[in-house]
Amino acid sequence: MGKRKRTRKALADVSAAGAGTDGGREPGRFSARRKTETILRLLRGEALDGVARELGVTAATLAQWREQFLAGGQAALKSRPADERDEEIHRLRAKVGEITMNNELLLDRCHRLEGGLPLASRRRSE
Repeated sequence: MGKRKRTRKALADVSAAGAGTDGGREPGRFSARRKTETILRLLRGEALDGVARELGVTAATLAQWREQFLAGGQAALKSRPADERDEEIHRLRAKVGEITMNNELLLDRCHRLEGGLPLASRRRSE
């Protein structure tokens, strides 16, 4: 048997040995689903080093995936789902802001009239 055939056979044997957890794929790029399955194994108590060796990735990589996974989950729990009232709340806040500004302008005009001060001139729109 030639060297090339032995190398292919060795790679196939390594792939077959890990087929139970990663679908028989060789180490390389991991899909989001595959990463999630790996992280869940870690969260269930499997040893980080053992899983790293099995999948052919570093323990640091797995730890990074775990931290990203947990941070994403935490962010998802913080966000509040939007509902139909949000648009109405936004519209009403804008209206309150408009009314407040108009009241401030009217109060300013009243104070100027009471103090005998000239009113601010208006620009004519053309």
